[in-house]
Amino acid sequence: MSANGLEVFDRTLETTHVWLKEIMADLGPDKQVAWKVLSTVLHKIRDRLSINLAAHLGAQLPLLVRGVYYDQFEPQKMPSECRNRDEFVAEVAEWLSDARPVDPEDAIRSVFRVLSRHISRGQVDHVKQALPRNLRQMWDDAEAADPAKTVLVDEPSPVI
Repeated sequence: MSANGLEVFDRTLETTHVWLKEIMADLGPDKQVAWKVLSTVLHKIRDRLSINLAAHLGAQLPLLVRGVYYDQFEPQKMPSECRNRDEFVAEVAEWLSDARPVDPEDAIRSVFRVLSRHISRGQVDHVKQALPRNLRQMWDDAEAADPAKTVLVDEPSPVI
């Protein structure tokens, strides 16, 4: 029997909580901040992708996370220009400014690690290739420094 009446809701809540716990392990035990970090970094990644690539990434996200991913989605403005890592970090910092202080680079690295753990390797590689070289390097560095010893999957986790 489902706790929420539908198994699909239970699974997406469970998966979302796993992702948030992983972010909290990096940034501290504040679930609100973890949710803000996840949604902010996902928006900033999404906005720099082609519409097709953004949709492919969205399809691999848990249902609940997919909802926040598409919040404020404006496909006519995609892909937005991202010239370098500093610009990306500055935008994340601006969007996180209304939460408790979080280092934007730590926030970005944490979300990169979560995506690398739970999204297919091929999709991660496609997304990384769409980003500026120095931002791709930041992602590679985040994976290499993963305290959980990132196990990249060949296939996506079951998505709800």
